[in-house]
Amino acid sequence: MSAMGAMTDQVLAVPSQGGVGVWWWWAFIPSAALTLLLAAAIGWLFYRGVGVWGIGYPVAWGFAIINYVWWIGIASGGTFISAFFFLLRAEWRASLSRIAETMTLFAAACAAIYPILHLGRPWLFYWLLPYPDSMGLWPQFRSPLLWDFYAIVTYVIGSLLFWYFGMIPDLASLRDAARGRARRLIFALLSLGFRGSARQWRDYHASYGVLAAVMAPLVISVHSIVGLDFAGGQTPGWHSTHFPPFFVFGAVLSGFAMVLLLTVPLRRLLGFEAYITDRHFDVLARLLLTSSLCIAYAYAIEAFFVFYGGEAAERSQFLGRLRGTVYWGTILCNVLAPQFFWSRRLRLRPTWLVGVSLLVLAGMWLERFGIVVAVLRHTRIPSAWGGYHPSFWDWATFLGTIGLFCMGILLFLRFLPALSMFETRELLAKGRRA
Repeated sequence: MSAMGAMTDQVLAVPSQGGVGVWWWWAFIPSAALTLLLAAAIGWLFYRGVGVWGIGYPVAWGFAIINYVWWIGIASGGTFISAFFFLLRAEWRASLSRIAETMTLFAAACAAIYPILHLGRPWLFYWLLPYPDSMGLWPQFRSPLLWDFYAIVTYVIGSLLFWYFGMIPDLASLRDAARGRARRLIFALLSLGFRGSARQWRDYHASYGVLAAVMAPLVISVHSIVGLDFAGGQTPGWHSTHFPPFFVFGAVLSGFAMVLLLTVPLRRLLGFEAYITDRHFDVLARLLLTSSLCIAYAYAIEAFFVFYGGEAAERSQFLGRLRGTVYWGTILCNVLAPQFFWSRRLRLRPTWLVGVSLLVLAGMWLERFGIVVAVLRHTRIPSAWGGYHPSFWDWATFLGTIGLFCMGILLFLRFLPALSMFETRELLAKGRRA
C-alpha cells in the first residue's frame, strides 16, 4: 500500500469505523458532565439574574468579560496558524490546520456565550442590531461595545465557514468510505457533490485562498476591537492606545499554547507521529517564544506609559497591581516560562511543551483578571474602591465552558477526520517527486 493510501486509511479509521480507544470515553464523560454544569449555571442565571455572579459596585465586569476575552484570544490564535501561514505557504501547517481550525470554532463558541449572558436580559440581544422599530431606538454606533458585537458575530460565522470549507474534500473521502446508506447520504450532502475533478480542485483552491485572505486580517481586527472595549473607557489603567496591539499579542500567545496543548497528546493517542513530527513542535515552540517576547514588550510599554503620562490615578492603580500576586503570576507564566524554549532540547520534550503551554494559558487568564478586576476595584476616587469575589456560579460557568470546549473537540475527533488529508497527500506527493 502506498504512503498516501496508508495515511488515508489511518485517518478515516476513527470517523468511519469508530476506532477510538478507551481514552476517548475517559475524556468525554467528565467533559459532558461539565457541559451539563454549564447548562445548569445558565438556567439558574436566567431564573435569578446576574446577581448570582460576584459582580457589583465598583466591579461590574467580572468572570464573564475575563473569560470572554480569554476564549476569544485562544480562538484568534488558531485562525492565525491556519489562515496566516497558509498565505505564507508554510507546508508544516498542513498537519496542524484541522486541529487549529476546530479549536478556533469551539473556543469562539465558548466566547460568544459570555456577552449574551452579561447583558442581564439576554433575550433582548437583538436590540444591538440597527433594525427599524416604532420607538426610534438605535444602537450607539460610536461605542466599541457595539463594534465588538459585530466583530464576534462576523468572526464566528467566518470561522465556521473556513472550518467547513476546508473539510469538503475530506468529507468526500468519508462519503466514499462510509458504510451504510444513511451515513453515505449524510456525507454526500455535506461534501456538496465534490468529486475531485480538475475544475473542482482549481475552483476549490482559489476559493479557499480567498477565505484565508479574509480570515487572516479578521484575526487582527476582532481582537483589536476587544482591546478598544477597554481603551474607549476613561477608567485609569484602560484609557490607552496600546491596548489593541497588546490584546493581539496576547491572543496569538494563548492560541499557540492551546494548539500545543492539544497537539502533543493527540499526536500519540491518534498515532499521527508520521504526520505531526518533532519539527512541528519545534516551530510551534519557537512561535510561542516569539509571542512571549512580544507580550513582554507590551508589558514594558504599559509601565512606561503609566509613568510617562504623569497621571496620579494611573500610577496609584499600577503600583497597586505591582503589590499583588496576580501581576507577578502573569509575568512568571507569560514572560519567564516560555524562555525555556531557547533550548531546542526542551522544545522537543512533550512534558515541557505541555507544562509551559498550561502555564501560558493560566498566565493569560491572570492577565485578563488583572486588567478587568484590578482596574475596576481601584478607581480614581479612593472612597469608591472595592473588592471582588467570584461566586460558585462564576466558577461553574467557567468550568462549564471548558467542558463544552473539550466535548466539542472530542466529538469532532470521533466523527470527522482530525488531519487534513488532501493537504497531507499533496505534501507526500511532493516528497515522492523530490
